[in-house]
Amino acid sequence: MDERTRHSTENKIKIMTTQTHDKYLLLFRGNDWHKGLSPEEMQKVAAQWMSWFNRLTEQGKALSGHPLEGEGKVVSGQNGRVVSDGPFAESKEAVGGYFMLKVNSLDEAVAIAKQCPGLAYGVKVEVRAVRQECPVAEAARIEAELATATA
Repeated sequence: MDERTRHSTENKIKIMTTQTHDKYLLLFRGNDWHKGLSPEEMQKVAAQWMSWFNRLTEQGKALSGHPLEGEGKVVSGQNGRVVSDGPFAESKEAVGGYFMLKVNSLDEAVAIAKQCPGLAYGVKVEVRAVRQECPVAEAARIEAELATATA
């Protein structure tokens, strides 16, 4: 394959694999945001949170969202041989829930995250783009395609 054809093939592969994001995950970190609040205050913040989620859902921006149980299991080791309790209660950064958003950009997802009612109580919101393909699998596929195209 000549240099011009190889370069054209590489460009086509880059275009095919360029990640475009329209889904973002908001991960809510902090499991003790309610400490020091009265039951009435906790109820008020929970209602604000639900109102926020419902508004985003009505706008077509929130696809799903759920709180997570405080207890679970962590599976690790070869063939999942190690199963331990987790997440660990001492972790103040534990993920307590999530929203899956469908928006046009990271900036829009961040703007939505800034509206989180829990921020005033110590919650942190991690904003992450959702990929269409595992980056390791994508790299392997690109290498295979390049090898085939240049052979």
